[in-house]
Amino acid sequence: MGRCLGRPAVAAARTEGYIAAMIVGMGMDVVEIDRIRRLHQRWGAPRLGRVFTDGELEYCLDRADPAPSLAARFAAKEAFYKALGTGWGRAGALRDVEVRRDAAGAPELRVRGRAAGRLSDGVRVHLTLTHSATVAGAVVILET
Repeated sequence: MGRCLGRPAVAAARTEGYIAAMIVGMGMDVVEIDRIRRLHQRWGAPRLGRVFTDGELEYCLDRADPAPSLAARFAAKEAFYKALGTGWGRAGALRDVEVRRDAAGAPELRVRGRAAGRLSDGVRVHLTLTHSATVAGAVVILET
């Protein structure tokens, strides 16, 4: 079973007025939305399942234009593996990293499989997504 790694209620324990936390990885990725739109048109939803989880496809394909949401999720997967410093091939599959929404609607990553095995215990994963009319981007920060 995967771990849901989102925003913790308390960012870190405080020690003598300082936050006892350390950034151990950071990744960023930007994706052209039209590139993902063309893949969606060419492949269709079944083949997109090689990259995106069922939950991601359900969320994105329910939108009037799924391409910006799909592109942001692809960027998040790439950004996560960049934060690990490994790239997605060696550390796990793209489907091992899933963008979900927490109760407040904020994006969070669920990491499972080989990708989860690459995370040290206690590492928190922070995610932010954005998109314009032409590009989507994501930043992932790994914090102890």
